[in-house]
Amino acid sequence: MKIIFQRLGRCILVLLLIVCWTTIFSDSANALLRLHQDEPGVMHYHSQESIKDDGGHAWQIVLFKVFEAGKPINIHLRLVGFPGVVEFAHPRSLEVITKEGKLLIANDIYRENAPAPNVGEYDFTDVLNQLKTIDNLKLYLPLLEEKHLILKIPETLVSEWQILVTDVTR
Repeated sequence: MKIIFQRLGRCILVLLLIVCWTTIFSDSANALLRLHQDEPGVMHYHSQESIKDDGGHAWQIVLFKVFEAGKPINIHLRLVGFPGVVEFAHPRSLEVITKEGKLLIANDIYRENAPAPNVGEYDFTDVLNQLKTIDNLKLYLPLLEEKHLILKIPETLVSEWQILVTDVTR
């Protein structure tokens, strides 16, 4: 009986190791909408994901709605790189390339007032409204040290972003 429990324990351990290994070293992004409070009594979703660039550096990508009194609701895309590794070139725009090769432009929100050099934020409202399909995208990040760094956005994340667009008036 003791041998059966030992073998069962080893099988469970191996399965846990496999799950942990695939979770840690998986290259795919898992879309996740998160709920936040914009103002007292008003809750909305935002998208937050971590994606690695080709150099292996992790980027925090946050898509969210911006509410300002008397103005239409806008969608912003905030990109945060590792401090000391990257610096955004403000006020350059973010270039977005669709799978079909269409170039879309998102204007820089911070211009010269970024909270930190490794943070970029862009008005993504028009970009999302122009996407006809849910497909992967390439973001060409305007950085100081490199002409552009490319972040590949998987279709699962773009699909999540489309949900935010349909929820834009709520």
